[in-house]
Amino acid sequence: MSFYVTTPIYYVNAEPHLGHAYTTIAADILARHMRQRGEDVFFLTGTDEHGEPVAQAAESLGVTPRDLADKNSVRFRDLVRRLNATNDFFIRTSDPEHEAAVQEVVQRIHDAGYVYEGTYEGYYCPRCADFKTDAELVDGNKCPIHLIVLEREKEDNWFFKLSAFQEPLEKLYAERSDWVAPRNRYNEALSFIKQGLNDISLSRARLTWGVPVPWDESQVIYVWIDALLNYYTALSYAREGEDLTERYWPATHLIAKDILKFHAVIWPALLMAADIEPPRKLYIHGYLLMDEHKMSKSLGNVIDPFEVMDIFGTDALRFYLFREVNFGQDGSLSPEGFETRYTTELANEYGNLAARTLPLIQRHRGGVVPPADPPAELAAEFEGVAERVAAKLDAVDVSGALEEIWQVVRRLNRYVQDEAPWKLAKEEGAEGRLDQVLYALAEGLRLVSVLVYPYMPDSAARLLAALGQEDLSIDAAAFGARPGGARIGELAPLFPRIERDEAA
Repeated sequence: MSFYVTTPIYYVNAEPHLGHAYTTIAADILARHMRQRGEDVFFLTGTDEHGEPVAQAAESLGVTPRDLADKNSVRFRDLVRRLNATNDFFIRTSDPEHEAAVQEVVQRIHDAGYVYEGTYEGYYCPRCADFKTDAELVDGNKCPIHLIVLEREKEDNWFFKLSAFQEPLEKLYAERSDWVAPRNRYNEALSFIKQGLNDISLSRARLTWGVPVPWDESQVIYVWIDALLNYYTALSYAREGEDLTERYWPATHLIAKDILKFHAVIWPALLMAADIEPPRKLYIHGYLLMDEHKMSKSLGNVIDPFEVMDIFGTDALRFYLFREVNFGQDGSLSPEGFETRYTTELANEYGNLAARTLPLIQRHRGGVVPPADPPAELAAEFEGVAERVAAKLDAVDVSGALEEIWQVVRRLNRYVQDEAPWKLAKEEGAEGRLDQVLYALAEGLRLVSVLVYPYMPDSAARLLAALGQEDLSIDAAAFGARPGGARIGELAPLFPRIERDEAA
């Protein structure tokens, strides 16, 4: 089967922060896991480069929108690379292939009778690039996300008949009750639909930085419509000379809750209007919070992901975000919380388990994992763990799947303490029991490392190589699936101690 996963495309009006890293890592975890299962995977991320937020940011810096987009898109590419994300394509909405495909789809919507001329008036947030209803405003007429005072704007433009999709969208939600998750976000989107849909602007009249409307080049296509279509257009040109649309569409989208309306209401309506199948699934995650506010460059409360990775490493960041914050909910981050997770769980639990097990095998069994039957009590407890992890990741429960894995890590740590193989090595007649304990620890570490690979690919791969077992397929994630006999190699500390002044 094919599996197509996307992140939102990120605005280039500012440099990347940890919120951008969060969704990208989540998508990479799903992509890596699905490849372990033998799925045909396509993973898309990229940058959103048109619209008023980019034009305004460029003007304030004294550069052209194109120059700003070129500069900051490189930073987002650098972030994706540094996160060790395995995306198959990085789209830029300034790509000429994307622009041509957007015009083609919008022309189809126009020709199908879902576009007309009109006048729009309402409160507009230039940072969201979104018109706000009165019900959405806070503290009078402030944007609920950016907390800036909004002005009413009025302009003549082209409209999309969103209201024509009231019944089709209600039917979609009734027939596919799990296509928006978690459930509270499904209910939120459906409630918005049931309140009654109003037609929306398809174009903007006063902007030039955007994709021209194909039948009216005096206007550009509204940036959100241009941006949403990236998920579909990318497949038509991501591989030179090949159209991947039929192979991979529809997609699983990962997005933050602030763009729910666009993705769960407007996006499927646009696709229906163009006679394109709606997405396979939308998963909506919460905010990363600092000082009880959403992490945002405009609010000045961001954590630099590059700095975190410089200190703790990429794998530690990938682990921390989904261990500390339950994916799907809001969650607070702090440097102190990061250091605690790093020390207690990565260094003291996973890392220390490896640091104890491998030397014991080197010292007492000549560096070869002894052949033995897996202990019955561990075999019973670990049975089905790969299936449980897979089921949670099918539901995009990224944090829940990691908790399943970490229960195995903690059980192995209790096992090594209870069995005390360093004591068994000194007991006469305990050779067979020592063989079984060392085999169980090596096999348990192998199992855990296969399952945790999508989260911490470098660390897991290093440990598997040291165990002489490098099979990453999900079929290998069964306790007792590999016999003894593998030769143990050297392994430097997976998560070395970080001095507090280094992390300050």
